[in-house]
Amino acid sequence: MTNAQPYIPQQPPFVMVDYLLECSEHSAVTQFSIRPENIFVQNGQLAEPGLIENIAQTAAAQAGFISHKAGLPPPVGFIASIDNLEIFALPAVEKTLTSTVEVTNRVFNVAIISGKVACGGQMLARCEMKIFLQPGE
Repeated sequence: MTNAQPYIPQQPPFVMVDYLLECSEHSAVTQFSIRPENIFVQNGQLAEPGLIENIAQTAAAQAGFISHKAGLPPPVGFIASIDNLEIFALPAVEKTLTSTVEVTNRVFNVAIISGKVACGGQMLARCEMKIFLQPGE
């Protein structure tokens, strides 16, 4: 279990991943504990945008880890599109999420990923994203 913060460009209070559990050239698994003060918490639950951002930041952690191995800073990414989004349930505060992304393709500076979020073995959300990675300096 590795602290994910060094591998993502996001800073508090916008950090939506705590730990990088697994990482390779094509996938990553992160863990995130939902705290009551999280900016995406509404009525004691993590709202839909929080689940989406959690998937995006899992992809960011994967890209940042690979960049770190090459001696580069984490790249800044922007969600270009979200496709086939399904939200099955919203998790309560104090729950811990496990998120998985797989890079299914790369076209120039765009990573195409498939992501899912689970909590206690229950699938909460899944989608595909196209993420534009800003070229490094």
